[in-house]
Amino acid sequence: MKALLSVYDKTGIVEFARSLAGAGFELISTGGTHQTLAQEGGLSVRQVSEVTGSPEILDGRVKTLHPVVHGAILARRDVPGHMAELAEHSIGLIDLVVVNLYPFQATISKPGVTLDDALENIDIGGPTMLRAAAKNFPSVTVVVDPTDYSWVAEKLAADGLSHEERRALAAKAFRHVSMYDAAVTGYLDVSSEDTAGLPETLTISLNKTASLRYGENPHQEGALYVPADSGTGGIAHAQQLHGRELSYNNLMDADAAWRTVSDFAETTVAVIKHTNPCGLASHKDQAEAYERAYQGDSVSAFGGIVGYNRTVTAQAARAMDPVFYEVVVAPDYESEALDILKKKRNLRILAVGPNTGGLDYDLRPITGGVLVQAPDALDEDPATWETATDRSPTDAEMRDLAFAWKAAKHIKSNAIVFAKDLTLVGMGAGQPNRVVSVHLAGRAAGDKAAGSVLASDAFFPFPDNIELAAQAGVTAIVQPGGSIRDAEVIEEANKHKLAMVFTGVRHFRH
Repeated sequence: MKALLSVYDKTGIVEFARSLAGAGFELISTGGTHQTLAQEGGLSVRQVSEVTGSPEILDGRVKTLHPVVHGAILARRDVPGHMAELAEHSIGLIDLVVVNLYPFQATISKPGVTLDDALENIDIGGPTMLRAAAKNFPSVTVVVDPTDYSWVAEKLAADGLSHEERRALAAKAFRHVSMYDAAVTGYLDVSSEDTAGLPETLTISLNKTASLRYGENPHQEGALYVPADSGTGGIAHAQQLHGRELSYNNLMDADAAWRTVSDFAETTVAVIKHTNPCGLASHKDQAEAYERAYQGDSVSAFGGIVGYNRTVTAQAARAMDPVFYEVVVAPDYESEALDILKKKRNLRILAVGPNTGGLDYDLRPITGGVLVQAPDALDEDPATWETATDRSPTDAEMRDLAFAWKAAKHIKSNAIVFAKDLTLVGMGAGQPNRVVSVHLAGRAAGDKAAGSVLASDAFFPFPDNIELAAQAGVTAIVQPGGSIRDAEVIEEANKHKLAMVFTGVRHFRH
């Protein structure tokens, strides 16, 4: 029996090879792996070049791409003609293939990586051997994952692997190659100067990293998957510092919290309920920002998720203490803050790093397909907004309008935000018409609506929205503009001496 070993990641390979030799396998290997096995492991191992009679060429680009190697792997043992051809050409069988691939993803994740660097780390021989061995799994065992070395070695030393076990290893090998190819495809698509807009073919490979108790409801299965090229950071890679396991809904809400606070440069705190910010505030004092966010809707805050875009201070942690929350999300925590928060046994505490990779698109399944769009990540300058009314916003109103506009981007359409002093004081979300959202936002704001500003994620189709906002106490409005009734809407705003600016940009979030 022969085993061919060619691995970039040498983790556990010496121990595995020693077990294979003990089980009666003749070891064959390539340059770097051969050196590790022979010099560090003291094992008897043949170079592939000895077996093929051909040297490695082109700086190692061609090592295993040879009929002697692939004939030995691909030959069907139950086809007499295959065995006769091998005998005619003096080719011995290879019964076990152990391969893992060049670190393409790690290479392209490095700062300043060049195209030449990336191309040199595209493995050719490795995937070819994996595919060949996996194709012929009824006769050949293929191992791609070092975590499988131990149990495979035990099986080979005993009664061997079953057909089902070899099939599972073959599926794992094909999955590994598929993910590798997806990473290469994604890199070349992004890097191509000739590629504009969304790709014609979108290749995505996902790894399951966690099983969840269930999905949105107990009768639905749930799990967390991350792209093969997901990089680090973001909610999918958050470090859980405390609390019970995360649920599907926890992750959805935590992501909404992190996305919201990450959109603000100022110290900002968000309170999320069902993926919508029910509380949001910016303030240089983090504890004050939390208090303002909480007071934005203290009733809805119960059982919510809190997001911070700065390291959580002990003072902010103490301010949170009286309220029950499911999850808190932040870049980091002061040690005293962590001690305070950990007193809540069930509070899930997440430390989240900046996102350095992952999906470049927003994906949403529909029946029979998937909708794909670029992220809503437009960098906007309020100085470019157009004043549509007789009165321009004051400086204070303009600061609140900019804050409210960012808040509206993270609230489900039809989104209406009432804000004052960089604090969300009322919002309406997900309503079938905009005037209902204005009504709900005003009702939530109550007395705090007086002197507030309003942001609408899309244009106002009728002037009744403006009349209702004015009655609530709104003094300034930001909206995209572009309605066929803009003139009527502007006239209504002027009637109530409101300032109104047009952004020319819409931020629907369905």
